[in-house]
Amino acid sequence: MSMQVGGGGGTQARPDINMTPLIDVLLVLLIIFMVITPMKPHEFETKVPEKPPDIQDANIIPDPLTLVVTIKKTLELELNSQPMSRLELATRLKDELDKRPPDKRSIFIKAPTDLPYREVVRIIDITKGAGADPIGLQIDFLEGQ
Repeated sequence: MSMQVGGGGGTQARPDINMTPLIDVLLVLLIIFMVITPMKPHEFETKVPEKPPDIQDANIIPDPLTLVVTIKKTLELELNSQPMSRLELATRLKDELDKRPPDKRSIFIKAPTDLPYREVVRIIDITKGAGADPIGLQIDFLEGQ
């Protein structure tokens, strides 16, 4: 700051800011942040899944822990290919899931794509009420692929 002393009334201060040190500090900070910022990867390694081998044996035994509820187009229900009513499904699922530990209570619901979704939601409600978690949804045409 420079001060001028005048003749009659007192002192008058005139501010004078030197910008050079401020710009130097900002440039140093900019360089530091540029150096410590990690570089983003330019490409990701992707792995394409291999095609599963063709299954020759049609008599494959499904996993006994897998529970699949199938809803037919006629709204008939099956649990692991055994036909049953909604009430039977609820009681059978409740009995089956109560025997299992909490991490083995998954259920798959398989339904045709042209079935009204409200019917699928009703079955989801039944399975949730029986204690299923998580619940997976499967559409019917995926089985043969």
